[in-house]
Formats: sequence, structure tokens, C-alpha cells
Amino acid sequence: MIRIYTDGSCLGNPGAGGWAAVIVDEQNHREELFGGEEHTTNNRMELTAAIRALEKISSGASVELFTDSSYLKNAVMNGWLANWKANDWADALRRGILNLDLWRELDALLVTRDVKFNWVKGHAGNPLNERCDVLAHSTAEKFQRGEFKTPPTPPRRVFVPQETSKPVQLSLFAF
Repeated sequence: MIRIYTDGSCLGNPGAGGWAAVIVDEQNHREELFGGEEHTTNNRMELTAAIRALEKISSGASVELFTDSSYLKNAVMNGWLANWKANDWADALRRGILNLDLWRELDALLVTRDVKFNWVKGHAGNPLNERCDVLAHSTAEKFQRGEFKTPPTPPRRVFVPQETSKPVQLSLFAF
């Protein structure tokens, strides 16, 4: 089974942030991933760490993911994520979900992988959790000092349906 340890860090909340993941495969080979953003939140960094790590894992793989994030753990282990999805990405009070873009990304990855979530206490001596903390925090510091810059987000095409009172004719033929 593949093991993943993740952590996020933010200097100020919001502020400069970093995320990190350590992936340990079945042969005990280790891969470290990290990145960050100039202006973000701790929760976004926690989610990003899990997403970037799971993206490296093949569909169908069995994974144990270790996080010290209550936000991430509770959403997955307490069924919040499943409920949000069932409620068309709204909470029980029909409010929008914070970090919806990341929750959707994570959900798509979880559907195609067998992931068991485990919560670990942060800063409690777990060597791989501590390594993630060092990587995430040092990356956040580099963003804060301006040594790293967040690459510009490519423009997205967003379709916004327009209400119209005119009938719309659809054709099966290309012109």
C-alpha cells in the first residue's frame, strides 16, 4: 500500500503559503513534492498537498493518506464531502462551499483511488509529517520573501447561461 503524508502552511491567513507531500511506495521509495502560492489560506494549502500527491498515484491504487488537517480529515472521514456533493456542492444550510475548486479536484481523485484517511497530530514527532511541515513552511517563507512567485493562472472559459425569452433552434447538422 502506498503511504502519503501531507501538510500545508500559511504565514498569515491569508498570506504566503506552502504545501508539501511525502509519498512512500510499496518498496519504501520516497518522493517529496512541494509548492505554494503568494496569497492563499492554510486550508487551501492542506487541500492542495493532498491533491498534488494523489495526482501522482495511478487510478485504482490503494493509498493511506496521513494528514494533520482537521479540515481535510473531517470533510472526508465525517462525510461532509459526500454530503456537499449530494447537495449540489452546498452545505446543509444551502450555502456555497469554501475552496470548492479544490474539493471538486480532490473528489475526482478519490473516486478513482482507494484512499484511507488517517489523522496525525501535527508537531508530535511523526518523522514524515515533520518533513512535510519543514518543506511546506520553508516554501511559504520563500514566497513571503519574494524568492518564489505564483505563476499566473491561465484564463478559464466560463459558460454563463443567459436567460432569454426567444426560442432556441438546435440543429443536428454542422454549417
